[in-house]
Amino acid sequence: MASPSPPLSSDDDARDANAELDQPSHAISAAAAAAATPAVVPVAGSAIVHVGRSGSSNSGAKACCRPPQPPIKRTTTRSKSRLAIAGAPSASTKAGAPSAQELQKLHLPPTACAYSNPWDLPRIQLLDFKKVKVCGDVKAECLHCHKRLGGKSSNGTSHLHDHLKICTLRKIKMGPKTLAQSSLRFNSVEGGKVSVDTYTFDPAVARRELAAMIILHEYPLSIVDHIGFRRFVSALQPLFKMVTRNTIRKDIMDTYEEEKKRALAYMAGAKSRVGITTDLWTSDNQKRGYMAITAHFIDDSWTLRSIIMRFIYVPAPHTAEVICEHLYEALVEWNLDEKISTLTLDNCTTNDKVISELIKKIGKRKLMLEGKLLHMRCAAHILNLIVRDGLDVIKDSIAKVRESVAFWTATPKRVEKFEEIAKHVKVKMENKLGLDCKTRWNSTYRMLSIALPCARAFDRATRVEKLFDCAPSEEEWAFASEVVDRLKLFNDITAVFSGTNYVTSNIQLLKICEAKEQIRKWAVCGDSTIEEMSVEMIQKFDKYWKDIQGPMGLATILDPRFKIDYLLGFIETITGQSSEECATKVAEVKDTLYDLMKEYEVEDDEDNTESSAPPLVNSDLLSSITARVTSRRPAAIRVKSELDRYLEDELVSINTENFKILDWWKVAGTSFPTLRKVARDIFAIPVSTVASESAFSTSGRVLSEHRSRLTPELLEALMCSQDWLRNKYRADNEEAASFWSCLQDIQDRIEGLALV
Repeated sequence: MASPSPPLSSDDDARDANAELDQPSHAISAAAAAAATPAVVPVAGSAIVHVGRSGSSNSGAKACCRPPQPPIKRTTTRSKSRLAIAGAPSASTKAGAPSAQELQKLHLPPTACAYSNPWDLPRIQLLDFKKVKVCGDVKAECLHCHKRLGGKSSNGTSHLHDHLKICTLRKIKMGPKTLAQSSLRFNSVEGGKVSVDTYTFDPAVARRELAAMIILHEYPLSIVDHIGFRRFVSALQPLFKMVTRNTIRKDIMDTYEEEKKRALAYMAGAKSRVGITTDLWTSDNQKRGYMAITAHFIDDSWTLRSIIMRFIYVPAPHTAEVICEHLYEALVEWNLDEKISTLTLDNCTTNDKVISELIKKIGKRKLMLEGKLLHMRCAAHILNLIVRDGLDVIKDSIAKVRESVAFWTATPKRVEKFEEIAKHVKVKMENKLGLDCKTRWNSTYRMLSIALPCARAFDRATRVEKLFDCAPSEEEWAFASEVVDRLKLFNDITAVFSGTNYVTSNIQLLKICEAKEQIRKWAVCGDSTIEEMSVEMIQKFDKYWKDIQGPMGLATILDPRFKIDYLLGFIETITGQSSEECATKVAEVKDTLYDLMKEYEVEDDEDNTESSAPPLVNSDLLSSITARVTSRRPAAIRVKSELDRYLEDELVSINTENFKILDWWKVAGTSFPTLRKVARDIFAIPVSTVASESAFSTSGRVLSEHRSRLTPELLEALMCSQDWLRNKYRADNEEAASFWSCLQDIQDRIEGLALV
């Protein structure tokens, strides 16, 4: 029989007690393990007692321990303090550890108490204080309010308990928080002031805003799995339970359906006709074809609006029938098949057939002038074709510039080296070098514009890098500079045609005249290469813009700065024909406007002004007289007189600053009610498909990589919802800005009256 273990010293007892407290939490937290394994009860000044489940010694142990003894009660203050740190354990809880309720209140796991106790404080207080030294004195610093109290063992713990009872920050942190609990919210208002109100956290609202954030900023859906993002959201609002990728996908589709209903209702209330733009693109990685369809119209407040209707996956082959079918389905879904004014497309034979097929599906009677104005050719695309033909002539003259850019952008190491060379010769590179795209002439313009200021850096690079042997000569740099100067005008015109926040149809002829006049000057500049380039561009120019499209001429007449006189001058400049021939073209445009006004006759219910005259009786007599009068009077005389009155009015000065044509028609156009309706529909017509192309790129790229991998349904939801949400937030900002502007005007007037 083994002899009893010898008694341990007080120091050994303390070390064993502390070692016991430092055990890993997983070794002491489970109830089963606590019940199956003998617990160690440290007792100051006595041997360690091994206690089984019922208080008796472990019958299965071969090594005999001291006989079972009754629990020892301590009466001294120090013993109570020691026992508070490591008291007798139970079958399920470690001695001295916080209870499960306490840990739950602290938002900590059940194993949070398993760490060493470096000083004589109750373990629960270690979660509220830390030991610090201040000028050699030991202090207990509150982890919530950072107040410092006595931290020596001789100070006791009652003052620490008292502080925890009154610590406000601890109450806020540790107090129970529910979803229904209100919190304070601080809002900034005008004048730099701050308002305070209450709000209740709603997880559903938070999920909707998370989906909107991903939609607006093109974040990948995997952002909800990013550990950094999850920790950040948890720090902002611990009550928010982060969703999974599948859940956020569902939230995005819900947002799409909700915003689509709102957009459909908004479009249903539009009283004007709608101009449609569409373009077909292909994603790089999947080689899938997508068609973006955008609607343009002027609302009742005479503000130009654009909204993406569909972002459709169009399977190959992209024939005219396939494109027309998808386009017609979108128009019917949005109830725009009877409200479409024009369809702006790129210039190609396929799109010509799309127009003819669409007219058959919709029906001529539902279209403006039976579809004669339906097809609108993209002005930016035509300009692109004209300039590309000119650049093909001079491509050899700028070949070395392109080769130089290609050499120094081939690898990241070369890019860094070229930037160091440019810095050495004191050349400031505001933009990085980049190769051009053969199908986009403006990329060639951009490439040359960035490379020209770096000419000295390219020259220096020939002496630094032996492999670089294609540096342009001074003559080639001079020619590149000439090309950039000439292309700048076309770049600026393209930017004007691509605008979506202002009317473009009324200035199209003006910008075409500027381009034609510039090309004619190149033909006599004295440089044979430039002159050859201008010849090619004029041929292409006359091919597409020899005849004036109907909406272009109508919009020019409806501009109170131009009217008939300027339309005649524009046609003379563009066509180069005689005055008689140009006058004939002007008359054709004027007749088209007369015919269009017949379709827009003002309805009787628009004349809703009250009259003080007595009501007319004997309606049968009046009807008979009216019939005879109408038979002797031309049907179009009323419409003609309204147009004639508009044309006879003085022109608005061409030099008027900040002239806004929609504001003019909104106010002055009330004198011409029928013509006003025509103007609203004509000015809504876009001259470029850029609004559709912008759906593929918000930062200069075509369908971001992570979005190209998405399913067509989810991709359409993301692209359309992005446009709808932007329009909604923009409208909210406009209303807020208008409200504060009105308040400012009122305040200014009040102050003015006070001064008087």
